[in-house]
Amino acid sequence: MLYVKNLYKSYSQKGQESWKCQALNGIDFHVAQGEFVAVMGPSGSGKTTLLNCISCYIPFDKGSILLDGASLTDLKEDALAQIRNIKIGFVFQDFMLLDGLTIRENILVPRIVQGKALEEAGQLANQLAEMFGIGHIMDKYPAQISGGEKQRAAVARSMINRPLIILADEPTGNLDSKSGCKVIGAFVKAREQMGETIFMVTHDSFAASFCDRVILLKDGSIYRQMEKKASRSQFQNELLAAIKQMSI
Repeated sequence: MLYVKNLYKSYSQKGQESWKCQALNGIDFHVAQGEFVAVMGPSGSGKTTLLNCISCYIPFDKGSILLDGASLTDLKEDALAQIRNIKIGFVFQDFMLLDGLTIRENILVPRIVQGKALEEAGQLANQLAEMFGIGHIMDKYPAQISGGEKQRAAVARSMINRPLIILADEPTGNLDSKSGCKVIGAFVKAREQMGETIFMVTHDSFAASFCDRVILLKDGSIYRQMEKKASRSQFQNELLAAIKQMSI
């Protein structure tokens, strides 16, 4: 599904091109169809840079990114915009809902952009809302609902085009533990009931423990990849131990 091969990304300051900060240093991994994968690591490890490269919001220096067999390298902006709207679903830490639209309309935004907000799309929006426990707020506005409800609406919006992959950037970062648990539950349902593929950046070991696999980044390189082979709680303990070891 998603293949990231030998990915490098560095930053330099204008006027000081000889100085470079290596953000990604030969990243190499893949995400299989229907897999729920998290990326963890300390601040500055390259998590957000990696996500931004995969979504093509920033260019990378070297390497390749393949989505469903198609290269995302050197595409023109129109082609990238189409891929972002149709083939990739996004969930942001700050929800990114439009205040002037109802929750139903927010979920349908990607279809509205395409001019395809048809009856079938409305039925899917209702199905997703019921699945995520937000069917009762579909006619409300973002200011009238909780942060957890906003994020579950954002998850539904990310799925309305049935994308190839959902990219989630710290989706529980602005939520309390109870709300965050419901959001992660929405991702689990998306994977189990709709077959969605999810790639999530997170600092939260609890959220990551629901994933099939976790990629640990350190200083722009993959430190370790860990698969869940036992219970969620045991996997969380293994993640915490690995993170502690990584910081030594």
